[in-house]
Amino acid sequence: MSTFVCPEPADTMALARKVAALLRPGDVIVLSGGLGAGKTLFTGGLAAGLGVEEPVTSPTFILMRQYRGGFIPLYHVDVYRLGSLNEFDDLEVVELARDGVLVVEWGDAVESELPADHLRIEIEAQEDGSRKITLIPVGSWAQRSMELVG
Repeated sequence: MSTFVCPEPADTMALARKVAALLRPGDVIVLSGGLGAGKTLFTGGLAAGLGVEEPVTSPTFILMRQYRGGFIPLYHVDVYRLGSLNEFDDLEVVELARDGVLVVEWGDAVESELPADHLRIEIEAQEDGSRKITLIPVGSWAQRSMELVG
């Protein structure tokens, strides 16, 4: 587990770009944090790190956005509006995203339905406007070197 404080949005983006350097097809990222914590901002940094040039926007109302312009496809899912785990299963996003990286906002709500090997990222907005970001490797992620991030 590693924790970082990002004083500015640009710092959050930079941290996410470093995390992107660790990613490979089939990886799953679980993002948790309150409204406005910076989950979509972080995903934008991941996308930039993967070579995606288009802007990343929240998939809250459409549930999933796909970005295929980078080195690895990025699948960005927001499960905030889902009412049950069955609804998440019906989307079949884990299967759909096997060739790329799956990022799930509000992922803690569906974490039990995700692969055992994933990187959990907790984002907390601080009173001073900074963000506290904690990377928690789960399963085989615990064996990966996180040196590039630190």
